[in-house]
Amino acid sequence: MPTTLPTPERGDEVSWVVACLGHLVEDEVTASPSIRGGQIAADAALVALDVAGYASRRNEVLPRSRRGATMLSPYIRHGLLTLGEVWSATAGAADRDRAKFTDELLWQEYARHLYARLGRGLAEPIRFDPTPLGATPDVIDDPWATDMACVRLAIGELERDGWLVNQTRMWLASHWSVRHGADWRTGEERFFTHLLDGSRAANRTGWQWTIGAGTGKRYGFTRWQVTKRAPGLCETCPHHTACPIETWPDDVHLQSVTGDAGLRRFEDPSVVGGPRRTMVSGAADAVWITAESLGDRDPALTAHPELPVMFVFDEPLLARLRLSGKRLVFLAECLADLATRRTLEVRLGDPAKELADQRLATTFAPVPGNARLRDVLEIVELHPWPWLRRPTSGPVTSFSAWRNATR
Repeated sequence: MPTTLPTPERGDEVSWVVACLGHLVEDEVTASPSIRGGQIAADAALVALDVAGYASRRNEVLPRSRRGATMLSPYIRHGLLTLGEVWSATAGAADRDRAKFTDELLWQEYARHLYARLGRGLAEPIRFDPTPLGATPDVIDDPWATDMACVRLAIGELERDGWLVNQTRMWLASHWSVRHGADWRTGEERFFTHLLDGSRAANRTGWQWTIGAGTGKRYGFTRWQVTKRAPGLCETCPHHTACPIETWPDDVHLQSVTGDAGLRRFEDPSVVGGPRRTMVSGAADAVWITAESLGDRDPALTAHPELPVMFVFDEPLLARLRLSGKRLVFLAECLADLATRRTLEVRLGDPAKELADQRLATTFAPVPGNARLRDVLEIVELHPWPWLRRPTSGPVTSFSAWRNATR
């Protein structure tokens, strides 16, 4: 029998997660104090988007008033905003700022292409082994268990807000793997547990590039970066006079690896890109939305304003992942917001079983889990994914190679 949950209501999302999903969370259930979920919040953030100074300030950490990061990534990750919408919103910006910002949007698209091709293979080094030849790293259980002010600042924001600027993401990844030789996949899991924008695509791709597995060049986290990006922070640190990251990590040679053959060529890009136009084989009973596409402008949603909408919290998956409560609250906020405009049914369990009684209209999503479910569910209407650039059969071995192949 289907396990139908009460529909979350706006303002009551934390209590709803505690009651309905509390057995699946890693920590205390709270909402992010910095980012709220839902289409209304996403649209407001897009209207307020101002990338003036982005090129020079996107990596600033402190003071917070100097940060140039837009904080749109959770909305992009969950399909409340598309990359194309965000790209268009910067049309009037200065050339330098717009170029840098849209370059970051392309990086997000590249990560999606990479994950769509490799799936779980993205957990393996893409081009280089991140462990230096003959290295004897100082491996410890938790490199982030330190009282260094820079690390504590980043960890605090990760665990409290569920969001980090790109610079502190690189600090933590480098401190974890480059400085201490800890398995990057374990650190990536820690990020995935907490980040509201956490996706295997962007998360794993970012870690691979930071630790050198993507380019062969590691990002060396040092006091210099902290002084430059967060002036005054070092003076608050108990290690101010004896900083453990005072000097640069050794510049080492990383051994190249063969990598997945799909990195270089993929014969049928439609497998990862999905249909170019809507595919219809019958009449749908409901619209199925997923965590990849929760926005009002989801193609299947907009095509069927008269149909009920269904969302399933994948209980077996969530039981394995043990995500932070704030991630589930963000999803609940998105659903509560949507429920004010559409008839929404929320279920809990294995999606393949929970949706087995439905003829569904849905939007293609470029993630392996979605592909597996499409194979077993009765999808009678499949809508195209709103790509910024459609996948091709060309190489994804590097960002520049992919960019040239998709122009």
